[in-house]
Amino acid sequence: MSENNMHGQIQIADEVVGVIAVTAALEVEGVVAGSHHGKGITEFFGKKGHTKCVKVAKDENEAVVDMEIIVKFGTKVQKVAAEVQEKVKSTVETMTGLNVAVVNVSITGVVKEAKAEEE
Repeated sequence: MSENNMHGQIQIADEVVGVIAVTAALEVEGVVAGSHHGKGITEFFGKKGHTKCVKVAKDENEAVVDMEIIVKFGTKVQKVAAEVQEKVKSTVETMTGLNVAVVNVSITGVVKEAKAEEE
């Protein structure tokens, strides 16, 4: 996003939108972590890897967010994915002013409660 105002230009990097999206997704009950080809939460929150599970494509005022997440075993996967879509869309739009056209969510893993707590 790039916006001109009387004080100058404002640009929001794709990675910033990605961080906002990941943080919002992690607030949803049942989401354990983002996923990137099976790597766990440790790499997910590594210095360079914190947005590997999200891809943002945006133009001047609209964004498309693609996410990969891991959920806790026993959760209703479709319900969690729908909540992630709503939460990410709402949060990104509120914080950036971008219109989020779609949030595509891929469930790439399911972990048992004990394993989720270890990670």
